[in-house]
Amino acid sequence: MELPQMPELMGLSLLLGLLALVATAAVARGWLRAEEETSGRSAGQKANGCPPDKSLKSKKQKPQQRIRKEKPQQHNFTHRLLAAALKSHSGNITCMDFSSNGKYLATCADDRTVRIWSTKDFLQREHRSMRANVDLDHAILVRFSPDCRAFIVWLANGDTLRVFKMIKRDDGGYTFMATPEDFPKKHKAPIVNIGIADTGKFIMTASSDTTILIWNLKGQVLSTINTNHMNNTYAAISPCSRFVASCGFTPDVKVWEVCFGKKGDFQEVVRAFELKGHSAAVHFFAFSNDSRRMVSVSKDGTWKLWDTDVEYKKQQDPYLLRTGHFEEASTMPCRLALSPDAQVLALASGSSIHLYNTRRGEKEESFEQVHGECISDLSFDITGRLLASCGDRAVRLFHNTPGYRAVVEEMQALLKRASNESTRQRLQQQLTQAQEALKNLGALKK
Repeated sequence: MELPQMPELMGLSLLLGLLALVATAAVARGWLRAEEETSGRSAGQKANGCPPDKSLKSKKQKPQQRIRKEKPQQHNFTHRLLAAALKSHSGNITCMDFSSNGKYLATCADDRTVRIWSTKDFLQREHRSMRANVDLDHAILVRFSPDCRAFIVWLANGDTLRVFKMIKRDDGGYTFMATPEDFPKKHKAPIVNIGIADTGKFIMTASSDTTILIWNLKGQVLSTINTNHMNNTYAAISPCSRFVASCGFTPDVKVWEVCFGKKGDFQEVVRAFELKGHSAAVHFFAFSNDSRRMVSVSKDGTWKLWDTDVEYKKQQDPYLLRTGHFEEASTMPCRLALSPDAQVLALASGSSIHLYNTRRGEKEESFEQVHGECISDLSFDITGRLLASCGDRAVRLFHNTPGYRAVVEEMQALLKRASNESTRQRLQQQLTQAQEALKNLGALKK
């Protein structure tokens, strides 16, 4: 048997050793790489303030939890005359409107919803509301139609009117459906108010420049009014639907008549009369329910009550009935509401409300820091028994005690002059009801 030669044996041994060395180096490199990845992951987690992941064998990591934004705390307010607080909106309420039949209150907020509340639930523990969504926008103003079968809103981003129809369901609730097309864009400045005439014949929109537009219900402009106020702060339609009024930088309130023919066709808008007497810009005004009284508040620090039941076509001017002082109006914007019978004036500045008896001009109630934001709207219900305000995410309702006291004073005066027994009984009944209401509220003056 012949043995292999020595050089060949040595070459084979060297080759086998080299292969073993390469295999060992590859295994060692893989182990070191795994160690580096593990230590790097742990170091990164510690640097981010997170504990190291114990489940390194898992390929998928758990997604990081979202940090929830804390909701702003609801403003708390209590008062002996607070009747209710309506709290369903998740955004600040910008406007509200009572329906003409007194059954509903509409509110709109920046949460992209309009809510319709049942007024019969106001004094109950639970307050029901129906929600209408405003798609791709939110409403800043809302108004019911006279027949309470629809409402209109002003869109914050769209800068135009949108109409919602209220379709009654079998269960007594409503379905809200927006009309296919919004009104055309016509205003070039921010809107200050909208309104629908109680006759249903026209719609009014007013912007902060000097423009008021009169529309028909189909979205066509019937007339354009230039108020010449330099800028408008407010405008409104009278409850009788005859007049449109405005106020602004000038120290007066201007009133126009919107004229229609016997067949209901639009004719023209003519200047009717003016409320002159303030010495500075007018912040706000309001009509009484019968349109025979108006009230205004000015930067001169006064409010004025006017008799507007005049024959303006015979050049008869409104009569000034009362002037009261409201110093807050001289330093900040304010708004007001007049009770349906014109007996009580509510003035709001900042987040506070003050109630005045218009007959005597005296302040009778004050509510301080009612809302967490400045009051954005103020209104009496159609009965005049409740005053509603909004300014944050809630509507707050107050008992109108000055209104009950005004009824007591009026009935007592009428009883002294009444000669008919049936009339005396009716007056006495109204007097007793008002006194009982004040007694139950702890507001009966001895």
